[in-house]
Amino acid sequence: MSKQELEIIDQDAACCPALSAAPLGEDEAGELAKFFKALGDPVRLRLMSMIASRGESGEVCVCELTPAFDLSQPTISHHLKLLRQAGLIDCQRRGTWVYYWVLPGVLDRLAAFLATPQAAGADA
Repeated sequence: MSKQELEIIDQDAACCPALSAAPLGEDEAGELAKFFKALGDPVRLRLMSMIASRGESGEVCVCELTPAFDLSQPTISHHLKLLRQAGLIDCQRRGTWVYYWVLPGVLDRLAAFLATPQAAGADA
């Protein structure tokens, strides 16, 4: 069953060719633009990095994210909400705390889009 899920993720990445492979269609560009717009803010980029770099658990409590910034907790929550709305992360409330994780396949999809084929680099 997990292999089937991996195949679906690979198919999603295939529908979005690498930047240098072919021009993007309107729908693909719109979807990827949401990701990049959300990551275009330094605070959100740092939050995404902190969440994505989480070890074995793959999730991080908002109580661990907030002290890393010189911003109020509501401001951090707003940035996290924008990352969620863009489809980069998801969360779950557990008691008084909220835990965040990167959605499966998102980073791979962004990496595949930005990747340059090795053959093109060798020809240069």
